[in-house]
Amino acid sequence: MDAANARKLPDISLVGEDRDVANADAAGRWQEIDASSAEAELYDSYAKTNACRFRNNIESYIGTISIPVGIAGPLKVHGSGGTTDYRVPLATTEATLVASYNRGAGLISAAGGCIARVVDFAVSRTPMFAFSDLTEAGIFSHFITDFADRLQEVVARTTAHGQLLGVRPVVEGNHVYLDMRFRTGDASGQNMVTFAADAICSEIHRCSPVTPRYWFLEANFSGDKKAAGMNLGSVRGKRVCAEVLIGKSLLESLLHTTPQQMVDYWYAGAIGGVMSATTGIHGHIANGLAAFYLACGQDVACVAESAVGVTRLELTTNGDLYSSVTLPNIMVGTVGGGTGLPSAAACLEILGLPGAGNSVSLAEVCAALVLGGELSIIGAFCSGDFATAHRSLSRGEPQNGRRKQ
Repeated sequence: MDAANARKLPDISLVGEDRDVANADAAGRWQEIDASSAEAELYDSYAKTNACRFRNNIESYIGTISIPVGIAGPLKVHGSGGTTDYRVPLATTEATLVASYNRGAGLISAAGGCIARVVDFAVSRTPMFAFSDLTEAGIFSHFITDFADRLQEVVARTTAHGQLLGVRPVVEGNHVYLDMRFRTGDASGQNMVTFAADAICSEIHRCSPVTPRYWFLEANFSGDKKAAGMNLGSVRGKRVCAEVLIGKSLLESLLHTTPQQMVDYWYAGAIGGVMSATTGIHGHIANGLAAFYLACGQDVACVAESAVGVTRLELTTNGDLYSSVTLPNIMVGTVGGGTGLPSAAACLEILGLPGAGNSVSLAEVCAALVLGGELSIIGAFCSGDFATAHRSLSRGEPQNGRRKQ
């Protein structure tokens, strides 16, 4: 069944009393806002028809917004599940973004495609337990090491899809941080690990040989929705790598530059990143991921951590270009969260990755997309096309040729 017909199937949550209640609540809020033109734009027939469908994704609902969606591709990816040519939906209001990623996708596909793999999995939650002194903290830390194996059954009571990978105590004075790491199946997993960690902490508190003065469920040690250097060499969500080899003549034909110029730019950008204390080395990972997350129903705030990564360019012995990206914090899922909402479900259908069993492939598409975007923007700086492309696509000004380097 195709996506269009699937979306026409009756859904009990969209009819009857529940929908009436949701719309009555929204109408009441609009009476308080008293802005008729805004109401007409945000609370249209689509927003009213689907009011119930959004109830687990938004509070104080008043309608929906429209963000344009473009398509990049085909993007040929040699992923863990085989080789696929993806059409990648991107939602953005930034002119030139889709054009740039589309160009990068075309370059990768013309080169025969890129290899992409998820190489590690873990979503963390990091509670903190406070004690009277360092001695108690040490006793608690040793207890956790011995007790950790018994916690999997606690997790099993909160989720059928998550798995506790381990609990690592980290002592700071009389405080102990617990680095709890989980696998979350095909869900992005933030809520899953929160519920599991809460149950674990309650069990730990009940069984601990020393009683903490207090504890917090999350103490800012996980890197959740932050650019954390700790996770650059580790993983939060899915750690994904993609690589491609591009011949010199192909690069000259499509990006109008040379492998040597691309590598020279990469060195300049890497040093610039070091001087500005950037976490990771890359050009604009956040651009592609934000547009991809928004289109596909992911938690867009996770771009704060997902956009930490490393882009690397090297000249091969025969003068071609090797390029790779490593993204250690890709937080994506194909079930749960916003993935079941109408537009997100449609975009996942375009990719051919809706529902269970597809989260690894979705993460691999992220890496392939980012790799194309990195190659495209570096090529634009090397050829002198960057400013002229923005003038042309965002302002409609004619392109007057490339600036000579």
